Amino acid sequence: MQSYSLFAPAKINLHLEIIGDRPDGYHQLVMIMQSVNLGDIIRLRANGMDEIRLFCQNPEVPLDHSNLAYKAAYLMQQQFPKSAQNFGGIDITIEKNIPVAAGLAGGSTNAAAVLVGINLLWSLGLTQPELRDFGALLGSDVPFCIAGGTAIATGRGEEIEPLPDLRDIWVILAKYSNLSVSTPWAYNSYREQFNHLYVSDSQGISQRTHKVHSGDLVKAISRKNYEQIGSLLFNDLEKVVLPDFPQVKALIDAFQAKNVLGSMMSGSGPTVFALCNDKVQADAIASEVQKTVNNPNLNCWVCKMCSHGIVTL
Repeated sequence: MQSYSLFAPAKINLHLEIIGDRPDGYHQLVMIMQSVNLGDIIRLRANGMDEIRLFCQNPEVPLDHSNLAYKAAYLMQQQFPKSAQNFGGIDITIEKNIPVAAGLAGGSTNAAAVLVGINLLWSLGLTQPELRDFGALLGSDVPFCIAGGTAIATGRGEEIEPLPDLRDIWVILAKYSNLSVSTPWAYNSYREQFNHLYVSDSQGISQRTHKVHSGDLVKAISRKNYEQIGSLLFNDLEKVVLPDFPQVKALIDAFQAKNVLGSMMSGSGPTVFALCNDKVQADAIASEVQKTVNNPNLNCWVCKMCSHGIVTL
């Protein structure tokens, strides 16, 4: 039976700004998102049965309908019942390299890979915009994960506009294995504390969005000014996460003390990333910070920004 293997990159946020509430219960966001070449391998094959089966070597990954990869396959079965009947069920094997519950869109990028893979497996001929529309039904990060690279994401994250690629910045990702932050908790806590700052009118939302589009970070990305990119990192969710999780704040401080280009929490955390000029520097700083922190639960990964989302192997 035909099968496909796909590479599903993780993502970091270079900018995450919460503008206000949306009628659908989500937040109105403006984000600058970036793919990195730390990723999961997703293998898809028709199993000759009627069921969706998930396999993963990481026991933290759920293997049932709560997994976004499962939801992606089920969505495609519902959208294309004739193809689902012709090809039968699907085995999805996830080789998990992205840390779980880390603010790196691991679940979302797996779902994106399943959408892309089933499009190929069933010869559906869907375009990338069509796949992104399906991805938006699954989660706010899924549309970006399909295309990847460097992009501005607006709305609740599903509206994607590409930016010039960044390829030459090295990234250290650092996460405590025994520490997790609930994404709903982070956004709800922000709403409780800062809703007095929310913009609700369409003109105000448009102005705030345009401010990012025309802002210094986008200009720095266009000019490949890596020092300036590092100095302009921004994440609204740090305002609620760092006070409650001082380990995350201490980790950011530890990286900043090593004169990295910049360091910040990714998404809702608890992963911290630091930007470096080259791999030698990144490897050295990752090692130094691990020694300084001296906590066996701290894991570091050195990777590089990449210009793509889901790709076949």
